[in-house]
Amino acid sequence: MAGIWVIAEHRDGRAKKVTLELLGLGRQLAGALSEELAVLVLAADGRGVAEALSGSADRVLVVQDPALATYCTEGYTQAVAELVQARSPSLLLIGATSQGKDLAPRLATRLKAGLVPDCIKIELLDGRLVMTRPVFAGKAFVKVASRTTPQMASVRPNVMPPAEPAARPGTVEILTPQAPLGVRTKTLEVVASGGETLELTEADIIVSGGRGLKGPEHFSLVETLAQAMGAAVGASRAVVDAGWMPHPFQVGQTGKTVSPTLYVACGISGAIQHLAGMSSSKFIVAINKDPEAPIFKIADYGIVGDVFEVLPLLTEEVKRLKAEGA
Repeated sequence: MAGIWVIAEHRDGRAKKVTLELLGLGRQLAGALSEELAVLVLAADGRGVAEALSGSADRVLVVQDPALATYCTEGYTQAVAELVQARSPSLLLIGATSQGKDLAPRLATRLKAGLVPDCIKIELLDGRLVMTRPVFAGKAFVKVASRTTPQMASVRPNVMPPAEPAARPGTVEILTPQAPLGVRTKTLEVVASGGETLELTEADIIVSGGRGLKGPEHFSLVETLAQAMGAAVGASRAVVDAGWMPHPFQVGQTGKTVSPTLYVACGISGAIQHLAGMSSSKFIVAINKDPEAPIFKIADYGIVGDVFEVLPLLTEEVKRLKAEGA
């Protein structure tokens, strides 16, 4: 059974946004190639997730096993590889998330398949799939065509529109691994972070703070604006290294790569490592008192001013517009 497969990410019985984005991309490619679109759900009990996703794919393949109750590299790799080898899909799509970046290279090695990571575009050119990805911290882009079967690509979140529900639900297959999963580790507990209310990689709006805030006691200015805008909170590497914010909030080359609709950089100078993680944002607003700060070179809108004066005014204006229903 050939076809295009999306490996689903889910949490607490619900598919994550990136899965719907991959299904939207997969539907376009499947139509162009006249192939079936399938989504692969791995869980201890994936029927709820499968039902929710069945309207976005031709087929939902649910691999169920107690060892798949929480994500683990070994169990997922074995379960996916076993099914891929049995059914031979032509393309595997994985989200370029923390989970996807862990799973994709190990799965590619197991399948002896080429992997194109962190793609921002996949298209059909001259009868073959061509994948576009940023290189050199986003300063250039390369187009890659894989010669292996299956082809594999991880796709950056927030760069593709989500799938539209189909007229009829797809077929759901409930499967179990053919061999016991060789899982040598066990997740005892998953503890949610107390601070990050919105996941950075899936947020439509991100407000990030940098060293220009001068201390952790001032980071509340960023958090207050983010709350008013319904945004996620991000931070530069300098802020995280200084201990002002935990590492899960870090945006950049050694943190998270994000592609929101709106990115507001507050007191961030724009070091190349930070730009590598957020330059693909659709709209960038920079607030910095230094008019020569590198962040202004990529910003769509810039405010040259003191963040301690600008952020409270901006927060009040956002609150006023929301109160007026704007």
